[in-house]
Amino acid sequence: MKLATLRMAGQTTTAALATGAGGYVALPATDLGELLARPDWRDLVREAAAAEGPVVIEAGTVDYAPLLPRAGKVICCGLNYADHIQEMGRELPQYPTLFAKYADTLVGANDTIMIQGSDRVDWEAELAVVVGIEIFRADEDQAAAAIAGYTVANDVSMRDWQNRTLQWFQGKAFDATTPVGPVLVTPDETGTTFDVVGYVNGDVVQKGNTGTLVFGPAKLLSYISRFTTLRPGDLVLTGTPGGVGMGMTPPRFLNDGDVLATEITGIGRLENVVRISPTSTKE
Repeated sequence: MKLATLRMAGQTTTAALATGAGGYVALPATDLGELLARPDWRDLVREAAAAEGPVVIEAGTVDYAPLLPRAGKVICCGLNYADHIQEMGRELPQYPTLFAKYADTLVGANDTIMIQGSDRVDWEAELAVVVGIEIFRADEDQAAAAIAGYTVANDVSMRDWQNRTLQWFQGKAFDATTPVGPVLVTPDETGTTFDVVGYVNGDVVQKGNTGTLVFGPAKLLSYISRFTTLRPGDLVLTGTPGGVGMGMTPPRFLNDGDVLATEITGIGRLENVVRISPTSTKE
């Protein structure tokens, strides 16, 4: 199944099921997070898929809202691909490097990313995992069973802010800078590994496979659940492969008007124009 949160007329949103024929069927929830909070969400989706003569929303008449606009937790893993770790001059970690974002950071699959106050804006193409069942102190099998599905994300990072201190948070949590979507794909429709590709203005800048993750999705969710409860609709970004702008020689950063695209085979594609406003005063 492929599920989305769609913007409808008047900017209201609804959870929706992709029909596979260029359209969606509305589900009884205002967004995907609200749907996942219902214990019977899988039954509701199956009923919608099996219904005769459903009202189909044409894909061209709506756009993608942030997949989980009210996510309770947005937890990210840094330095999780072996090649990215090496390009950053670090050794393979024993434990995952984690940081958090707020739901305020999330935007839709084709939304414009508006940034003010940074001139070292970088890209990080990522696989993201959506939680579908509450877990706490879960083992890897329990964590795997709790995965509602997978989606695409880009952890757009303001490196000048990130590198001000040893803590990354301030460079990772700018409002409305993290595109997520366009859909959630349930595990029954995917393989176990994914190709993750990042583009800037059509040029490939990142390419990796999640089979090289140091901490795969289930291991990552299990680890996180040892210290905090993960609930339906929570979002976990699994890290980025090599090829970030900061790791290039010389470093390369996004410019005003650049088109940032993120693609994962079998899930979908984000395509976001980046608008960078000059800083009028010293931050």
